[in-house]
Amino acid sequence: MSGAGPHDLGDPRPVLVTGGAGFIGSNIADRLAGMGHTILIYDALARPGVRANLDWLEARHGDRIETIVADIRDEDRLAAAAGRAKMVYHMAAQVAVTTSLTDPRADFAINVAATMGLLDALRRKGDGTPLIFASTNKVYGDLADLAFTLAGDSYVPADAVIRAAGIDERRPLDFHTPYGCSKGAADQYVLDYARSYGVPTAVFRMSCIYGQRQMGTEDQGWVAHFLIRALEGQPITLYGDGHQVRDILDVSDAVDAYIGAWDRIDAVAGTAFNLGGGPDNAVSLRVLLAYMAQLIDREIDVRSADWREGDQRYFVADTRRAQAALGLRDRVAWQTGVARLAQWLSESRGLNWPIVRADAPEIEAVR
Repeated sequence: MSGAGPHDLGDPRPVLVTGGAGFIGSNIADRLAGMGHTILIYDALARPGVRANLDWLEARHGDRIETIVADIRDEDRLAAAAGRAKMVYHMAAQVAVTTSLTDPRADFAINVAATMGLLDALRRKGDGTPLIFASTNKVYGDLADLAFTLAGDSYVPADAVIRAAGIDERRPLDFHTPYGCSKGAADQYVLDYARSYGVPTAVFRMSCIYGQRQMGTEDQGWVAHFLIRALEGQPITLYGDGHQVRDILDVSDAVDAYIGAWDRIDAVAGTAFNLGGGPDNAVSLRVLLAYMAQLIDREIDVRSADWREGDQRYFVADTRRAQAALGLRDRVAWQTGVARLAQWLSESRGLNWPIVRADAPEIEAVR
């Protein structure tokens, strides 16, 4: 059996969050530190903007935040950090398909070899320290075997079951691009360490997570990237025709799932979950951009380019396994979450752009 769940503070050891200054990692760290846990952030601080996330965590939680500034490929330092931890959230990764195509060896070293080193450190440790891994829906490939029709501005599956519920975890794995291969290989190692060695692990194959503390770029974090460009009056490039559909999920809901998996790790060890907004939060790029334009009362300059390698015309996660196993609450509606993100980006970047749409959902105060 693994150790205590996240609501038991009797174990004073820290929770290790690799990539803990990143977007999802910093939100996990914030939630757990607020619950009273000590957080060990392991991050190279290489991504633009993540230093601000770390400063924010330290300002909010003081000495509950400890930081190791190091590369995930430093096996000795990573193993030493794992040796101190009661729980590991492995969020650090090379996250861009484009970067993986440019430098596939680095992509492999970061996403596969470093994950393997971390898993093996926990195996040698032998005390049942759990690990929860951030995987991706890209492990399912481009879904080219599925038929789609165009309904308005959105692709929809011809298959009625997929159209109603989304893609479930029984979908065969089909790795495309070096990024898909590296994340998929790591995904499988994480699951097999539960099967072969009894290390309590779980995997989240994530769709498009968005929300506060996201430093979006064209290659990763595209919801925030679209909003940043729109707020700054810069053009946005759509790769493909813009009818591709994604189920976007507010980061607060993603954090619920990650913490729920730790709380129930004995029941879910060795399980992969699809994690996304589901059919209720499925939206095409064109529909999302139209909503953003209404939200900020500004026309957005949208340009077109060719499809990118491995791009899926449609991905909506069937989240029923995660909802049932982890006891998750109803998810934030995408319109509400995008409005909150627009407000946060405007204020955090000093843009002071008001949310002017009269019927925009109420926006939570930005702390």
